[in-house]
Amino acid sequence: MSRIAIIAGRGALAPAVAASVDAPLVFALEGFAPEGLEATPFRLERLIPFLDELHDQGVTRVVFAGAIRRPRLDPEAFDARTAQLVPRILMAMQSGDDAALRAVLDIFEENDLNICSVTEIAPGLVPGEGILTGAPSAHDKRDVARAAEILAATGPLDLGQGAVVAQGLCLALETLPGTQAMLDFAGRHAGLRPNPDGARGVLYKAPKPGQDLRIDLPTLGPDSVDQAAAAGLAGIAWAAGQVILLEREEAVRRAEAAGLFLWAAGA
Repeated sequence: MSRIAIIAGRGALAPAVAASVDAPLVFALEGFAPEGLEATPFRLERLIPFLDELHDQGVTRVVFAGAIRRPRLDPEAFDARTAQLVPRILMAMQSGDDAALRAVLDIFEENDLNICSVTEIAPGLVPGEGILTGAPSAHDKRDVARAAEILAATGPLDLGQGAVVAQGLCLALETLPGTQAMLDFAGRHAGLRPNPDGARGVLYKAPKPGQDLRIDLPTLGPDSVDQAAAAGLAGIAWAAGQVILLEREEAVRRAEAAGLFLWAAGA
């Protein structure tokens, strides 16, 4: 019988995906175990034996879910077969997170494992086009369009998947510290908006142009709503069908309580 393996990272995504799958096998890179979900650890230095183990357990499909940072590799821990991949893995790591993930995916696929997206395994976590709550104004919609332009331009630089725009101006761009740090920064600099009584600004999230949509999709959730509200924003928008929304009902409830809109925006 074909089985699905979840390669779980930190955060709430892996448990949400696991809840959508019948009897999944859950694994986690050592040191990056998910909260609230039991996972069998594995090491990147023994990647090929790990892939053999997946085959032995009947796994044919794999989904990556959750945050993982680049691990520190121990040269003494490599088995003979995985050691042959070291130059390839190290070269990819030097080229950025996207290249490193792409190299790992290629190795999985070369070993006859099909990489699935969260959209495919748990489609309910990825909203299609539409406004979930609230009503973005014409000014808000222009700010969303401007934020989308900014992310399209900065995406090839492998910086981040979010931007905050108010009155056509970029208040903050997501980088390595993440979404919360970006929103904290935007909140502290809200006074830079040209018209204090004008549009309050929006958070917009989208994958990077050309990103492999099977992995590392942008993720939002109730905490994102709280952080956007604390930053004084009018709402949150994202690329429809390409961004994960965790705990949708709770996110909508908090947005309604804070007076924010939530919008899965089309192209």
